[in-house]
Amino acid sequence: MFDASQISQRIKLRQLNVFIAVVEHGSMAKAAEHLAISQPVISKMIASLEQTLGLPLLERSRLGVAPTLYGEALLKRSIALSNDLRSGVDELQALADPTTGELRIGSTEPVMAGLLPAIIDRLSRQYPRLALHIIEGEPPELQDRHLRNHDIDLMIGRLPSPAPAADTDVRELLHESGVVVAGLNNPWVQRRKIRLAELVNERWCLPPRESFPGGWIANAFHASALEVPRPSVTVYSILMQSALLSSERFLSFLPASMLHFSAKRLSMKILPVEMPAQMWPIGIITLKGRTPNPARRLFIDCALEIAKPLASKRTP
Repeated sequence: MFDASQISQRIKLRQLNVFIAVVEHGSMAKAAEHLAISQPVISKMIASLEQTLGLPLLERSRLGVAPTLYGEALLKRSIALSNDLRSGVDELQALADPTTGELRIGSTEPVMAGLLPAIIDRLSRQYPRLALHIIEGEPPELQDRHLRNHDIDLMIGRLPSPAPAADTDVRELLHESGVVVAGLNNPWVQRRKIRLAELVNERWCLPPRESFPGGWIANAFHASALEVPRPSVTVYSILMQSALLSSERFLSFLPASMLHFSAKRLSMKILPVEMPAQMWPIGIITLKGRTPNPARRLFIDCALEIAKPLASKRTP
């Protein structure tokens, strides 16, 4: 009976590479020429491999060699092993050279609509061979699930709690608030100063009250001694809010940093409404105790550069 553990320890990777070359070239002589080693060395390595396995791997004829049934099975596994090893080496090279590696990023919809594209645009210009993979989610899910499961290398978005979790490192980028926005053809965009009380009876498109931005919006109205308006449309999707704002009928609240980067592209304008100075931090979260992806440092440095003008203004 085979002892797979002992046999696998005795088989050498070099033997498998030689075996693959012999089958691919159909001749030990041609394999020897391809590998730049002598034919007797090839024959000896194949014989040693067959002896270790106790099975014939090649059928020899005057036309050359061909794999036996056992050889076909070993060939399939040997090629898979060789490919896996090559992929592993490629991955190590990517880690050693972060400019050609990969980075997995978790982010939130508001950040993906404004700040993150600006970071990626600059990063991709500086390091065009760097591959980025983006996962969208809410801050608690991104931190507690995707980051801790190693699905992502970092999370960028609103920090999920006032104090960092014990197993995370946090780098704040900026503090921001929400702003009242309208489509470019909305009559309110002509005003130079607007009180929040004047907008209570307007047609609002707002996120659900129980969501984080919905709660912030409610606090903004309450801080101004106002009742929260009944929204005409309740929807969390920023894409949907943007589509409705493109008409002249709706108002909404959106993150200030998002509008800084995308107001023109989204055809909307920030209304000059004074808001209570309630702010929350946008930052980058990484996990402690794991080998850092070298590309992570490139991303964080670029994010700090992009966010610096907004951070210095403490985005209102």
